[in-house]
Amino acid sequence: MLEIKTEINCQEALLADFPGLYKEVDGKQCVYLDSASTTLKPTQMVEAVCDYYLGISANIHRGKYFSLEDVSNKFEQVRSKIANLIGGSGNEIVFVSNATEALNIVSHGLNLSKDDLVVCLPFSHHSHLLPWFDCAKVEYLQLKACQNPDLEHYATLLAKNPKVVCLTHCSNVTGIYLDLEVMIAMAKEVGALVVVDAAQSIPHRRIDVRALNIDFLAFSAHKMLGPTGVGVLYGKAELLNQLKPLKLGGGMVDWVEFSSFNLRKIPHRFEAGTPNISGVLGFGAAIDYLHKIGFNWIEQHDRELGSYMLAKAMQRSYLRVVDPRPDADRGAVLSMSIEGMNNLDDLARYLSDSFGIMCRNGHLCAQPYVSSLTSGQVIRISGYIYTRFQDIDYFFDSLDELVSALL
Repeated sequence: MLEIKTEINCQEALLADFPGLYKEVDGKQCVYLDSASTTLKPTQMVEAVCDYYLGISANIHRGKYFSLEDVSNKFEQVRSKIANLIGGSGNEIVFVSNATEALNIVSHGLNLSKDDLVVCLPFSHHSHLLPWFDCAKVEYLQLKACQNPDLEHYATLLAKNPKVVCLTHCSNVTGIYLDLEVMIAMAKEVGALVVVDAAQSIPHRRIDVRALNIDFLAFSAHKMLGPTGVGVLYGKAELLNQLKPLKLGGGMVDWVEFSSFNLRKIPHRFEAGTPNISGVLGFGAAIDYLHKIGFNWIEQHDRELGSYMLAKAMQRSYLRVVDPRPDADRGAVLSMSIEGMNNLDDLARYLSDSFGIMCRNGHLCAQPYVSSLTSGQVIRISGYIYTRFQDIDYFFDSLDELVSALL
């Protein structure tokens, strides 16, 4: 298996690390274009998971014998890797099951009331909307006709002194990145807490939580080559210390009596029960893999692939791209509606079964936003480090053939 030493300029060198790329559907080699949902997994990550299960798969932080302490140390080393990745401290990194749980921990733990205002973006993922519906009053930032955030309206909302501002760094519908620096600075001027959904951006770009002054940040391992069932909540230490834990149980307490208990220090007070140990160790291997490739190359490829997707789509009159701004800060995610086809279930199935192309259709867990712009479903393609430009060509050629036949 190839060991990547530094930033690579030959994508072909890493393709062999992804066995999923060589699977077939009815004799057709798969073309995977659903990385915004979850990425394919490199063998190095899978081997790290297997190493744990095929060894002495001890629990963590539950005793003093050698194997347990060895696993515990490896587990905590991954916490440090994540802290270094985003510019935080180890005690500010909480392991959760996914970004959705991380956002629920924050919304639950802040003890908001229905009179407290939370400002949200209209293109947020459901996971960054529904938790706030349940605990506060939500108002949405308006978008301009060109789909840019309306900063004048944002200033108007901020003048109402919201408790929380919820920002999505990169839309899972459009692939367009938000100017976090500007929007966080504006929120901080009125003393609002800033909660960032970075599930779509962390796999492609470095984020410095200190430099940006982010209060809470959430992302998932499975969108960046890691396993499912592992996510991260970053929170400033002083804020985590004030946050009410969502779950209670073993592992998150220092002392328990019949009528009272003492919480452990952060971050462990938020990690009740036995965690996904193998998943965390696999996540650590995935982070190592990404560093070997180099985030400069990853970001460049993301930008170039996104621009190429948009250019190919704009050549087709039957497609309507969701937010086609040519000058936007765009990554490799593109959603499109098709004139005359509101339900795209059959189209997605034909792409899969006849051409081996795996892509997403529907409302993309952002139904209010998608429904405001289209009369039905959209189809989304998304790529990652293993996605080639020829994969995009093949998708659009196949789509032309299918749409011509269906319409």
